[in-house]
Amino acid sequence: MKIILASTSAYRRMLLERLALPFETDRPEVDETPLPGETPPQTAERLAVEKARAVAGRHPGALVIGSDQVAHIGSEVFGKPGTVERAVAQLQRMRGQTVVFHTALALINTTSGRVQCTGVPTIVRMRRYSDDEIVRYVDKERPLDCAGSAKSEGLGITLLDALSGDDPTALVGLPLIELSRMLRNEGLALP
Repeated sequence: MKIILASTSAYRRMLLERLALPFETDRPEVDETPLPGETPPQTAERLAVEKARAVAGRHPGALVIGSDQVAHIGSEVFGKPGTVERAVAQLQRMRGQTVVFHTALALINTTSGRVQCTGVPTIVRMRRYSDDEIVRYVDKERPLDCAGSAKSEGLGITLLDALSGDDPTALVGLPLIELSRMLRNEGLALP
């Protein structure tokens, strides 16, 4: 079966390449606005499924992967900042706090209609960094396209005190341990 990554994220593409499986990417057009009363984990999981469904109809006989990540402190959500000013503000708010990065993963088999979905939280304790450190970090790494404004796979790791979770790739945006399990459930041989 073809494998389709319902994302144009360079981070997710690089992670999926680690599984050494051929795949294509397709851009999902999905409104990422949380629904009223929805918790951050519910939002991430709903969006992962919606992203996979958004492209599934264009790819018969495929396994379609959708993923979404929501960074939050309690019910306060930190999305992709988009601007330097918002990235600085997010990092100031998260300074010294524990942030949950909830990464949701969905896999749709377009032949059988089977949908698998799960969420993988990563608990991140941000250290008490200074405003100067924030400005230097944002200037060097430009983390404007990632939830929470800190790229742990790059220089953002210097902003962390600790992190914990079941899958180190979840924090980057695509939980490969769970994805491998889902793909095996669909009959793919890994490794």
